[in-house]
Amino acid sequence: MSLEPIGVVTIIVGLCCLLLDFRFATVVFIVLTLFGAAAAILAGSASIQPAHLFLLFTIVIALSWRRNASLSIKAMGFRQPGFWLGCLVVYGAISGYFLPRLLAGTTQIIPVGISEYPTTGGTVPLGPLSSNFTQSAYLAADLLCFLVILSVGSSRRGFSAIVTGLIAYAAANVIAALLDLWTRATGTQDLLQFIRNAQYTLHNDEAIAGMQRIVGSWPEASAFAGITLGVLGFTATMWLCGREARWTGPLALASLVLVVLSTSSTGLVATPLCLGLLYMTAVARCGAGTAHRSSTLVVFFAPQLVIVVGIIVLLDQRLYEALHNYVDLLVLSKATTSSGLERASWNAYGLQNFIDSWGLGVGLGTARTSSYPVALLSNVGIPGTVFFVLFLLSAIGRRRGLERTATSDVRLAARNGCLCLLIGASVVGALVDLGLLFFILAALASAEPERTDPKYEPSAPRSHS
Repeated sequence: MSLEPIGVVTIIVGLCCLLLDFRFATVVFIVLTLFGAAAAILAGSASIQPAHLFLLFTIVIALSWRRNASLSIKAMGFRQPGFWLGCLVVYGAISGYFLPRLLAGTTQIIPVGISEYPTTGGTVPLGPLSSNFTQSAYLAADLLCFLVILSVGSSRRGFSAIVTGLIAYAAANVIAALLDLWTRATGTQDLLQFIRNAQYTLHNDEAIAGMQRIVGSWPEASAFAGITLGVLGFTATMWLCGREARWTGPLALASLVLVVLSTSSTGLVATPLCLGLLYMTAVARCGAGTAHRSSTLVVFFAPQLVIVVGIIVLLDQRLYEALHNYVDLLVLSKATTSSGLERASWNAYGLQNFIDSWGLGVGLGTARTSSYPVALLSNVGIPGTVFFVLFLLSAIGRRRGLERTATSDVRLAARNGCLCLLIGASVVGALVDLGLLFFILAALASAEPERTDPKYEPSAPRSHS
C-alpha cells in the first residue's frame, strides 16, 4: 500500500476542513469526485480515489452535527430512498461473496477484476474475484455519500453549498478537458500524471481519424462523455429555470460542445436523448405557465435552429460528408468494429449470466458488460434490479410540481442530471456502480430544506409568464 502525492494533498485539505464549516467540506468533496483517473492510495491492484478518501472527512465533519446525523438515520427508514439503496448494498455484498462460490463454473463471464486474469481478453469460468470486494466497497461508499449529501441538503445553507459544489464541478470538468487538449498539443502530458496514476487501464493518449479523444480527468473518452452528460443535464436545466444563469448557461454550452467533440460513441448516441429530455423540460415549464424566458426561447427557437442547421448541412456537400463520416465512424459503423463486437459480446455474456444464475445474478463485481441495465441483471439479478428501481423512484421519481421556487428548480435540475447519467450508462455502462456524482445528484433531488432555515434563492429570476 502506498500513499500518492494527490493522497497527501487530499488528507491535508481534509484536516483543514475539520476546522471549517461542513458546507466547505461538501463543496471540496463534490469537486474531488471529478478525479476519476486518480488514486490517492494504491493498495495492490485496487485504487482508492481522492473523493473516496475525502468522503471519510466529509462524514466526520457533516455528521458531527447532531441534526445531520439524525437525518441520515431517518433517511434509512422503510420506503425511504436510503432504505432501498441500503438493500441493494446488502444484497450486492452478499451476492458478491456467495454466488461466485455457489455457482462456480456454471457459466462463463467477462471478468471485472484484473489481478486474477491480467492477460485474458475473453471469458473465464465463474468464480470469486477481488472485484467482488472492491465493487461492494464502492457501492457502500455510494450509500454513505447519498446519506451525507441528503443530510447536508436538508438545510437551506447546506442545499446552497451543494449547488455551489456542482457548479464548481462543472467548471472544473471543462477546465480539465481543455487542459487535456492543451497538454497533448504541446507534448506536456506529464503535467497531468499526478491525476492519472490509478491502477486500471487508461486511454488518455488516443486519437480517431486525426482527432484527439477528450478524456479530461477520466480514464477514457466514454467515461468523460458519460459524466459530462450529467453535468449538461444539471447546468442546462438550471439555465432553463433561470437559476445562476450567468454560470450555468456557458457551462452547459461548453459541456455540450465537449461531449460532441470527445469522439465518444457514448456521447454521440446519448446526447440527442439528453437534449430531448431538456426540451421536454422546457415545454413542461411553458405548459404550466411557470416558464423563464430561457425555456420560452428554447421551446420556440430550438426546432427552427435545428431545421436551419439541417438545411445548411444538406446544401454544403463538403460539410455533409465531414459530419456523415464522423457519425459513421463513431456510431453507424461501430457495431462492425472490433471494439463494437467486443462490447456486444459482453452484453451477450451478461444476459447469459443472468439466465444461468436463475435470475439471481452472478454476484456484484463479477461480470463486466456494456450497458447498465445488463450490468444490473447479470451482477445482482432481479432482486438487485428491483432495489435499484425502487431507490430511483423514491429518490427522483416523486412528483415535485412545477412551482417557481429555487429549491424545486434545483431538484428538477438534479433529477435531469441523474437521468442524463443513466442515459449514458445505458449505452456503455460496465458496472453496477454509477459513481459518486450520480448519488450526489440523487440526494439533491431528494433533499427538502426546512422552511425555518434562512431562505435560499440563488439568482432568483423575475417572473416571466
